[in-house]
Amino acid sequence: MLETGKIPFVDKPVSRLFAGTMLDTMRDGSDNSEYLDQVFALGINAFDSANVYGLAEASFGLWLEKRRNREEIVVLTKGAHHDMFHKRVTPYDIESDVHTSLARLRTDYIDIYLLHRDDETKEVGPIVEKLNQLLEEGLIRSFGGSNWTHKRVAEANAYAESHGLRGFTAVSPYYGLAVQYADPFGGGCIGISGPENAEARAYYKENDIPVIPYSSIGAGFFSGRIKSGDPDGAREVLSRSTVRGYCFPENFERLRRAEILASEKGYTVAQIAMAFVLNQDLPMFPIVSSHRIEAMKENVEATKIKLTREELDWLDLLREER
Repeated sequence: MLETGKIPFVDKPVSRLFAGTMLDTMRDGSDNSEYLDQVFALGINAFDSANVYGLAEASFGLWLEKRRNREEIVVLTKGAHHDMFHKRVTPYDIESDVHTSLARLRTDYIDIYLLHRDDETKEVGPIVEKLNQLLEEGLIRSFGGSNWTHKRVAEANAYAESHGLRGFTAVSPYYGLAVQYADPFGGGCIGISGPENAEARAYYKENDIPVIPYSSIGAGFFSGRIKSGDPDGAREVLSRSTVRGYCFPENFERLRRAEILASEKGYTVAQIAMAFVLNQDLPMFPIVSSHRIEAMKENVEATKIKLTREELDWLDLLREER
């Protein structure tokens, strides 16, 4: 059975993997109940969505209403994403997006609500106040930030503590074996991989804040579709955003080492990359997504892989020998 963990103020076990809903098969709002039933049968009871994933929330909501076991399912969704007109990290936009998400999801509460983007020109006080109001109304059970820096999270939590309010209790930045050397998608994507982001990881560990990372196989960089010895070929295969964010020499060396370890241990490169995340010494709940149920099974199998500290450091280029 898939291992579960605990996320503050979520009063049910949370599977170590979140199933992502940003799939072409869900973004049109169609009924994907058969696929979601299969994912749930794998032991994945936590699902990630967002207000800006087309109609993925609505597709997921169709299934959620059918299941009739809402208290067994962990719903994470995100709001306050920027649009072409303005940065939407305001109390008004947050409240508006929560109500839109609830209607699409066909539920009366959201287990984990994350702010999809940040606007560092905005004071944290009104944001924290609004999120606490939504808690008091029972519309959300916990909240946090997706692409927020750890310094802004610390600022928000300091405000919350000084005003007797609840602070951020979960975050969802990019984290994976590949270091995000450039913003792949634009608009303020935050990554916490690599030595340069050790301070951020240490902050989350010291403050017991779970990390729910997205794109943990480098947005396809470790999918097995490319080889470390063919960087030029990789750039022709991968999406523009993956090339922009991850196609750097250091990551191709990480890929080479993952290929070696995968061959030695009898796993896929993607499974080794996922195991790298799951074996870190802070609570990680990676978001995984694929329209193929076989790929989701492989993700579940990766949760059983144990890597030593030496292997983790070797994969991350922190040592030359294992």
